[in-house]
Amino acid sequence: MFENLTNRLSDIIRNISGHSRLTEKNIKDAVHEVYIALLDADVSLSVVRIIISKITKHALGKTINREFTPGQELIKIVKHELTLTMGDANSKLNFAVQPPAVILMLGLQGTGKTTSVGKLGKFIKTKHKKKVLTVSTDIYRPAAIQQLEKLAQEAGIDFYPSHKQEKPIDIVNSALKQAKIQFYDVLIVDTAGRLHIDDSMMNEIKKLHVAVNPIETLLVVDAMTGQDAANIAVIFNKILPLTGVVLTKVDGDARGGAALSIRHLTGKPIKFLGVGEKTDALEPFYPDRIASRILGMGDVLSLIDDIKNTANQVQTQKMAIKLKKGYKFDLNDFQEQLKQIRNMGGMNNMLNKIPGMNQLSDNIKLQMDNKVTARMEAIINSMTLEERAKPEIIKGSHRRRIASGSGVQVQDINFLLKQFNDMQRIMKKIKNGGVMKIMRNIKGIMLPGFPNS
Repeated sequence: MFENLTNRLSDIIRNISGHSRLTEKNIKDAVHEVYIALLDADVSLSVVRIIISKITKHALGKTINREFTPGQELIKIVKHELTLTMGDANSKLNFAVQPPAVILMLGLQGTGKTTSVGKLGKFIKTKHKKKVLTVSTDIYRPAAIQQLEKLAQEAGIDFYPSHKQEKPIDIVNSALKQAKIQFYDVLIVDTAGRLHIDDSMMNEIKKLHVAVNPIETLLVVDAMTGQDAANIAVIFNKILPLTGVVLTKVDGDARGGAALSIRHLTGKPIKFLGVGEKTDALEPFYPDRIASRILGMGDVLSLIDDIKNTANQVQTQKMAIKLKKGYKFDLNDFQEQLKQIRNMGGMNNMLNKIPGMNQLSDNIKLQMDNKVTARMEAIINSMTLEERAKPEIIKGSHRRRIASGSGVQVQDINFLLKQFNDMQRIMKKIKNGGVMKIMRNIKGIMLPGFPNS
């Protein structure tokens, strides 16, 4: 989401790093470039002005630590202000109420609201160990109720059936009664979206809000709409007492303006980021970590969380034992690594969290595309068991057969084997295994296309 902004800010910091110290002139020049970069990222003008004012004040004031280089000092100041703009800490869900804790989800149509209900339900069940029930009050959009039912099934949470002939207020009252009888910890209510904000929609949501008295009222907004997402949040916040925002589609071609504008304009925190289509593609929003990503500093803490939460611990342990015993890392192991990368949101999601990855060339980034890892898996699936266990036997005729079987070119087979060989060399260096040791070798291990340095 922040790629363009990250690249612009990295260039600005790189330019000022060429100076021996911060001066009034180079500070003003750099701050002006930051101003333009934020506007290009579709950040609200009022928010940009406040950020720039604070950056300028700190950079020109007495808070400058002369032990830092100009680039380091500017990064420190900009990161601090970006973090405060988005909120100084992660805002957790509130469950401090007599069960069931009701979460009301609302937003415009097409923002990914229903998908977010499924993701949030799975998150609450997995992270908080709560018994979750979901219900849809969307009687207007075709198949909306069936969509939530399917998502709930995929997420491993419960679904309360409703019908389009029922009134939304009756649906939610029945679901709340059922949640109490069956001792659910959480009830998540999916409401109807609209293509635009109108009185009838708002009146309906107001009635639902009164009926269920939610502990959390979360607005789902599309990051792709940029500054408009923040403006929509402002309108909803005037009508209903929002407790937070879920920002979706951040894995798309969004410019980041919504993330940097919403908190200041509404006073409400962004609580979650939707980072993909799968039911586990939901991340808690940490302002300081996002600020680090924006500045190209990565987000290793979130990456560690991803690994801990999605890595197959059984497979990881098996691989550690295998390496300890001196067995070779083969293509079956490599395929397992690719699957774990996919489960963590794919290579692109990981790239955003690794320090310095914004400096990779476009050619390297293309090699990291999620489609490339999917193609690698398809290639391995086309190999025989012997070829997977003994990659060294894969010669010219083998490569042509595998290419034909997986629908790719021979050069794709060559590419995969090169990445595998790089991974194999690295695995020899970490025979003791373990997540933290893997993290210390993250550039070589988790990036099958990353060139060795």
